[in-house]
Amino acid sequence: MIPQAFIQDLLGRVDVVDVVGKYVKLKKAGANLLGLCPFHGEKSPSFTVSPTKQFYHCFGCGAHGSAIGFLMEFSGLSYVDAIKDLAQATGVQVPQESGPQDSQALARNQDAAQVLEAAMKFYRSRLKDAPQAIDYLKRRGLTGAVAARFGIGYAPDSWRGLEAAVNDYASESLTVAGLVIEQPAQEGNQAKRYDRFRDRIMFPIRTMRGQVIGFGGRILERGEPKYLNSPETPLFTKGRELYGLFEARQALRDKDCAIVVEGYMDVVMLAQHGIDYAVATLGTATTPDHLRKLLRLVERVVFCFDGDKAGRKAAWRALEASLPFADDAKRIDFLFLPPEHDPDTYVQEQGRAEFEALLGRATTLSQFLLAELAQNNDLNNAEGRARLIAQARPLLHQLPPAALRMQIEHELASLSQLRLEEVQKLIGDAPPPASRPEFSEAKDGSGAGRSANSGAAGAFSRSAMRKTRPPSQPELLPRVIALLASHPGLALEVSDELLDPQMVSLLGQLRQVPANASWAAVTEAVASVAPEMARMLETRALGAMAQTGQPSALGTLGDRPELEEEEARQELSDAVRQMQLKTVEKQYNALSASMAQGQLSDDDKRRLLDLQGLMLALRKRAAAPN
Repeated sequence: MIPQAFIQDLLGRVDVVDVVGKYVKLKKAGANLLGLCPFHGEKSPSFTVSPTKQFYHCFGCGAHGSAIGFLMEFSGLSYVDAIKDLAQATGVQVPQESGPQDSQALARNQDAAQVLEAAMKFYRSRLKDAPQAIDYLKRRGLTGAVAARFGIGYAPDSWRGLEAAVNDYASESLTVAGLVIEQPAQEGNQAKRYDRFRDRIMFPIRTMRGQVIGFGGRILERGEPKYLNSPETPLFTKGRELYGLFEARQALRDKDCAIVVEGYMDVVMLAQHGIDYAVATLGTATTPDHLRKLLRLVERVVFCFDGDKAGRKAAWRALEASLPFADDAKRIDFLFLPPEHDPDTYVQEQGRAEFEALLGRATTLSQFLLAELAQNNDLNNAEGRARLIAQARPLLHQLPPAALRMQIEHELASLSQLRLEEVQKLIGDAPPPASRPEFSEAKDGSGAGRSANSGAAGAFSRSAMRKTRPPSQPELLPRVIALLASHPGLALEVSDELLDPQMVSLLGQLRQVPANASWAAVTEAVASVAPEMARMLETRALGAMAQTGQPSALGTLGDRPELEEEEARQELSDAVRQMQLKTVEKQYNALSASMAQGQLSDDDKRRLLDLQGLMLALRKRAAAPN
């Protein structure tokens, strides 16, 4: 079982508006958001989402619940799979039940969250009494309105300033929250406890729902470290969190773009100039968790760095983290500012219009990748061109095998003075699709892929499209046949589209078999198309009889199914999508090989693009949860 403490913490990290907003087009309506209900047909919106209460409700059909409930109802996920989906989006691991310690952990985390909230209010209240802090913020160009929006405060120059903010300064919750440092007793000296943050401008770090999980503190005068972050705690992990995500949440949805910068003041000053869709990493390099979180929210991510050597080095680390996510449906760009500027100073000097003009001219991932590789090698000789391919190989292996990778391979062929097929042979195959990160359904609210008959992958109704782990490829056909043999009636629910001829013929035979057919009737139907599979069924039936000692195991299939019908439907749905994906990939690869030799007609090129889009959609829907 999943600990209740983890579930509560997870719901505190996600915003139901963001979860629902990926599938339903929402508009502001007072304190809530309003849209057309995805669970029943309607022309006038009656579906509301409450950011404050964190639930959705439809006044038309009565559907209501939390973020977990929405994923269960909309995507047909089980309770556990819905939790796993949300956990993946926030970059956290799902633990298992640990017994009575669960309630203790929940209580500790709740106490820590409360003292963090109290600390934020305390720091904000002390800012107005600190003229030196106010003067610093004014010199940086910050307005009071923006400082209030981001909850910026001041930690007084006192060893135990937080005593004024909490009821019990000796409470364990202060150390769990990372707000105080405890110095153990040594050689007769008493243990000491004091504030971690002193004489610093305080930037609260919040989840998408606005829960305070940590702080960043900027020193006023000279001293080290210039910026001090909260330590790792049960609530706060630097490699997973982004500063400004809570404040930027609406602008991210509106712009469908996220700017990733390196500093708190960069985020704040961009927001002050109307560019309020920027977030910052917290003193760490960009991680896959950062990318996963952002690309669940937006289609485009722009990394903004200084144009100096350090900035380009940081950008390269971001590129390496981005490669597994760079499919054809996402856009990852890099914006390099003049060396003397960071986003804070540039937007103050040049203004919003000029900064957004730079965004429009940002360097694409492929351009940055190829430029760096070319710059590091002398392409005027064979050795340099060979090193170019050698350095590109591990990078391209991380890219999904889609059109972007193919385009980069074309560019590499030109740079290395090789033919495309030679480059592809030297690069080799990419990792299998299951090893790459996946994303949720389209966020435009169109509902693509939800209907039982929408698209080639629509073999089942929405309620049956659950993310169970699909069988491995080598066992796919036997498993499908075994499932259909146990539940022949399911053959009527499977679409023939994009399945190979043998599978289509098998479905045709099984559709003529009654639901209560005997093993003999099912085996005969299978044998007419796939004799080797029929022998597999006979062996399996004999094994079942040997285990039970009852001949009824060979009788009516409904008497002794391997899985309940709904479970079989779910697994069969995933297996069929895997088969469809295999068919599409085969067609795509064949056309790609022809294109490499310049043998594609205009119709073939259009077909290649169609297959590419279908392949991406099938991968997303057939992917197993992490």
